[in-house]
Amino acid sequence: MKNKTRNISCALCPDTPCYKQPDRRRPNFCQALTMPDLWEELEPLYAQKENRMFAQAASVQEKEGYDISESGRRPKKPRVEEIFDLAKRLGFKKLGVAFCVGLKKEARILADLAERRGFDVASVCCKVCSIPKENLGISSHDKIEPNSYEAMCNPIGQAIILNKEKTDMNVVLGLCVGHDSLFFKYAQAWTTVLATKDRLLGHNALAALYTIESYYKALGSMPDNI
Repeated sequence: MKNKTRNISCALCPDTPCYKQPDRRRPNFCQALTMPDLWEELEPLYAQKENRMFAQAASVQEKEGYDISESGRRPKKPRVEEIFDLAKRLGFKKLGVAFCVGLKKEARILADLAERRGFDVASVCCKVCSIPKENLGISSHDKIEPNSYEAMCNPIGQAIILNKEKTDMNVVLGLCVGHDSLFFKYAQAWTTVLATKDRLLGHNALAALYTIESYYKALGSMPDNI
């Protein structure tokens, strides 16, 4: 696939990446060529106390996610435990859980695990406030079950409620595409994601990408650079 513009396209980088070999020859869409002064813009942001604290903790957590020995390295913890570790590393006490009603069981398990590890937990489901979809101008035809009562997903409400709960960090669990975006926009606390919504693939959204040579190939839509 030819890059016809100078958009940043790290995904298309054909050679050894710059983070492995800083002095390598770079393609014309590389950030180092198109935005050579970017670090000057980033440096004062990373110097801000809160940002620096969080970035340092996240970087240490990345390393702590592995068992490292002379024979190599191997992952040692699932993401949920890394979330708890990061929150503890940062001294956070109260976690918020913004979850989809379809994952209520998983939200209950997550909240229980968090509480067992000493966190105070506030959880709020996507249908909180039970606001009818008509309030968004949704017609009966566009409901999952036409001619029935359906509450709208309320991600802004989830964010506002967790803001009022004064959570230190929020965990998103299975919010729909778009609803998660609204939550991120209005949440005031740091937010991370435990799981994304994928109705077809059991919330394993990457499984679609792993079928690039089967499902997508059969559809005739496999990228030509894979």
